[in-house]
Amino acid sequence: PHPTHPPTIELEYPNANASESFVLLQPKDKDHYNPIFDLEKTLYTIVKYYLTPEQQEPFGPIPDESLSELADRDDDAPNDDSSSDTDSLPPSGRSGPSLLRSVQRAIHMHDGPLFVETMQTVNNILRDVKYPVLPDDLIDNPADLPRHTPYKWTDLPKDVLMRVLEENYQRCVGPHVPTLKKYEAFSSTVYGELMPSLSYEIVRLTKLHQDSLFLDLGSGVGQVVVQAALQSGCMGVGVEISEQPAEIAARMRTQFLTRCRMWGLNVGEIEFEHNDMLTSARIDELLPEADVVLVDNKVFAETLNEALRPKFLDLKEGALVVSLKPFVSALNARVTERNVDDISTIFDVTEHRYGSGSVSWGPSGGTYYIHRVDREGYAHIREKFEISRSSSRTSQR
Repeated sequence: PHPTHPPTIELEYPNANASESFVLLQPKDKDHYNPIFDLEKTLYTIVKYYLTPEQQEPFGPIPDESLSELADRDDDAPNDDSSSDTDSLPPSGRSGPSLLRSVQRAIHMHDGPLFVETMQTVNNILRDVKYPVLPDDLIDNPADLPRHTPYKWTDLPKDVLMRVLEENYQRCVGPHVPTLKKYEAFSSTVYGELMPSLSYEIVRLTKLHQDSLFLDLGSGVGQVVVQAALQSGCMGVGVEISEQPAEIAARMRTQFLTRCRMWGLNVGEIEFEHNDMLTSARIDELLPEADVVLVDNKVFAETLNEALRPKFLDLKEGALVVSLKPFVSALNARVTERNVDDISTIFDVTEHRYGSGSVSWGPSGGTYYIHRVDREGYAHIREKFEISRSSSRTSQR
């Protein structure tokens, strides 16, 4: 390949005038970003979710796994010389050669000419679907255009969401991960991420929707903010004190909005601020309206957690705070005379488990906490204590 201008191949995306070029090179390290595998996954997602059954016919059966997923699985399996390298490829369609099978076989066999030829056919079909020749007397565009498909969905398919997020991450965040991990050990600015699977669960459990406001205090590169905005349509706002992740988040926002347009997807408003969460005037302004506040405080110093607690007094009734460490001294602790004036008593807290692979800082599972502001319940308890205190003072007289 040319040392500075490697070969590329284009892929048509669902929206009109949307396409992307992928470099036809494979990395030497299998753990590094592979643009060919990336294209393969995106193509499968487009065919599966954006095309009608009739439009899908030339592509043949959609593989259950991409070659990258098959490779990962094979790495964990014992060697078996009795099976050929092509045994795991999907079968051809009954009506003739499958385009998706040809794509996968070309990648597997490192057959560049076959890959280019097949992708040219793929793109020609996608262009015909995206830009059909219409009768002169047709007033409205046909409903089966790929860019109209999202309007038919009740919810955004999880596979589409995860594909958009992975594309965005690989282009905007992935190249910077090695430098992001150069942090001051044991500080509150240690870089760590919630993985999309855990963020998906949090968005679902907290019931975010298009009229919700989501705040991420310590938002890093902004991945959870953009996921919440796309998955639920909510407004997402993140604040980050560290300069490099804050700069990446600002650049990534623009790229993410463009990528959502390529897929024909609506996304909520997204906002990032490079600032201290404790002194940000914007966060102080938004907290009273927030529906869900995320604090990835797994490595926060206790002084920072304590400094955050008074801010939660501004939250409205029913607002939720999601954190990796609880903001209460003990879960389900009984309110007593001694702790009735504690700030955290306004919270009703539930503990939740996350599985392995849900966070970037370790392979094992763990717990996170959802705090619900329940001032009404707290008010009833406090009223009882006030009556008790008053009765006690009266009896002492």
